[in-house]
Amino acid sequence: MSTKSKVAVSEENKPSRRKFFIGAGATVGAVALASQTPVGKAVIQEIGSTVKGKGDDKTMTAHMRKYYETTML
Repeated sequence: MSTKSKVAVSEENKPSRRKFFIGAGATVGAVALASQTPVGKAVIQEIGSTVKGKGDDKTMTAHMRKYYETTML
C-alpha cells in the first residue's frame, strides 16, 4: 500500500462536522416524527405530569432574591 492510499483511507474514516450535523438532523427529525405518534404523545404527557409535580415546592430565598436584584439591568 502506498503512502497516498493510506492518507486517503484515513481521510475517509475521519469524523467531520458535516457528518455530525447530518446525523444530528436525522436524529432530531426522527424524534419529532416519533413524538407525533399515539405512543409518543402518551410518553410526552407522562413526562410532563411527572415534571410538573416536582417543581411546585421551590421557594425564593433571600440570597436568591439579592442575586437576581444585582443582576438586573
